[in-house]
Amino acid sequence: MRAMTTSIPQNATLDEIRLGLAPLIADNAAFDGWTPAAVALAAEQAGIDADVAALAFRDGAVAMIDAWFAHVDAVMVAALPKDELAARKIRARIADQIEARLAELAPRRDALRRAVAILAMPHNVARAARLGWRSVDLMWRQAGDTATDYNHYTKRAILGSVYAATITFFLNDESDDWADTRAFLARRIEGIMRFEKAKAGFVARTENLPSLSRFIGRLRYPVV
Repeated sequence: MRAMTTSIPQNATLDEIRLGLAPLIADNAAFDGWTPAAVALAAEQAGIDADVAALAFRDGAVAMIDAWFAHVDAVMVAALPKDELAARKIRARIADQIEARLAELAPRRDALRRAVAILAMPHNVARAARLGWRSVDLMWRQAGDTATDYNHYTKRAILGSVYAATITFFLNDESDDWADTRAFLARRIEGIMRFEKAKAGFVARTENLPSLSRFIGRLRYPVV
């Protein structure tokens, strides 16, 4: 197990306890699963009252995984501040953020396998979708995306599919320093860039075309 220290302030809120214990629980989940036993051991390691820790994760395994993914989000943001990302090309902003996440997940791939299996259960699918959306929304916002129209949703949906596919590939990647995953991710990011370029070209070609809905509206409500 990888040694790790965690800093949880005295009189911490339950949210702070969840976030502080999350990486320790993930370490333990590789052996104990996402279970109360993993929480109890993490509490002991962090010097937190076991009953308080149990209360913080009273909603079970998905709450533990939720907290861990939030921790990964925080690690990513700390590693790649928004102003630092702004100097990079858009494809690098996205790729580098995903690679930062993979670097944090890599020592805990067994815990991640267990987490993915839990989130794939039918009663957890909706929660899993929300967790995935939260992460890809953060990545786009960190990358400087300010879209509020349909592009807001299409960008996140596409990145969500890329990130999910990358995680699946990563879990089975035995190459040195997960080089094969990096190559897989680069190909998928290139696909996003081609799509965005094609979409921008389509919009440019069609923005001045007559609108059928406006034409029909004028037939119904002629200008007098």
